[in-house]
Amino acid sequence: MRDLAASPEMLSREILDWYDHNARTMPWRIGPAARAAGQRPDPYRIWLSEVMLQQTTVAAVREYFERFTRRWPAVTDLAEAADADVMGEWAGLGYYARARNLLKCARVVAHDLGGVFPDTYDGLIALPGIGPYTAAAISAIAFDRPETVLDGNVERVMARLHNEHDPLPAVKPVLKDHAAALTPPSRPGDYAQAVMDLGATICTPKSPACGICPWRPPCRARAEGTAAVLPRKTPKKAKPTRYGFVYLARSASGDWLLERRPDKGLLGGMLCWPGSEWEDSPKDTPPFAAEWQKPTAEVRHTFTHFHLILQVRTAELPPDHLPAPGQEILHRHRFRPSDLPTVMRKAYDLIRDDMC
Repeated sequence: MRDLAASPEMLSREILDWYDHNARTMPWRIGPAARAAGQRPDPYRIWLSEVMLQQTTVAAVREYFERFTRRWPAVTDLAEAADADVMGEWAGLGYYARARNLLKCARVVAHDLGGVFPDTYDGLIALPGIGPYTAAAISAIAFDRPETVLDGNVERVMARLHNEHDPLPAVKPVLKDHAAALTPPSRPGDYAQAVMDLGATICTPKSPACGICPWRPPCRARAEGTAAVLPRKTPKKAKPTRYGFVYLARSASGDWLLERRPDKGLLGGMLCWPGSEWEDSPKDTPPFAAEWQKPTAEVRHTFTHFHLILQVRTAELPPDHLPAPGQEILHRHRFRPSDLPTVMRKAYDLIRDDMC
């Protein structure tokens, strides 16, 4: 068994050699061959992809990324976008505070920094919505700074490589130290992406393919037969369930009553159906008096910290109805179900055949 502490340079070379032949193709990534030819990653595309990838998978992000960059190909274009347009394009990705911070960051870069992203960790982390992981990832991948990038894939690889049995999240600093020891001064961006690719394609959460792993010889968990149970995690508390009502009202001509959620809070800034608070015993208080219908089905959705069950109510919107503050009547030609967050789109899908 190879001594990990004695051969960090060898491990870095091995994973880079593997990456040069096995790198995943992604729309924001410059491959090894293109890098060798002198091409450099676009910091805007790296930043946008990293923000989108927070708490989300590559498969889910790819389509959103391609749509965003077609519509707003540069950070200066995004900075000039209307908030509602960006929130609409983001709908379905979840964690909507990211979209609000995305706009804030784009506007700082465009208006205060001349459209140029800082090329250091300290400069990047000072921008809105950029935390330690994202600053490290952008500075390494876009600018080849030797920063330590630690996402879930890298944590898993490091825990297995070093056979660390202390649970996450407490063991995270130890795993970061392991990752830092292997980060090379040359090609740190490719190295970071190589370890992430290794975790995503070979050192997977279940049934890791140890037989074809470039780090098979020095991997302590493979030698001890513990790879499948690592990394260990502190058990999470059971999520509570909250309840609420949501009201879908459509006029005879096909216009819809919607409301814009406050910027702060869950689904902040998103276009939603009027509804009650989400709590243990919510009040059924429709936005106007009518014969509200009660479909037998309900909407079920899970957020990070709780489950949600929504009772749906439907009614025809009166032709002379005046929206309350924060609400609007959206013309049928401007209404796009895809602009709704997922939980609100579930409610629309539930009643679409009956109301449309």
